[in-house]
Amino acid sequence: MEDRLTELEIRLALQDELLDELNRVVARQQQDLELLAQALRQVQEQQRSGPGAPRSLFDEIPPHY
Repeated sequence: MEDRLTELEIRLALQDELLDELNRVVARQQQDLELLAQALRQVQEQQRSGPGAPRSLFDEIPPHY
């Protein structure tokens, strides 16, 4: 009986370690995801406001000028 209890305690300790590691991985992935989302927003803003951004046709110079 005591051997079974010892085995269960060992397994519980290993599971606790694994759970802690998985929590750290998830937290790191969340940070990475937030950074990627911020970078995507910056790229989208640059595309909207950059030199290649869509403009009104009234601002365009006709090709024969």
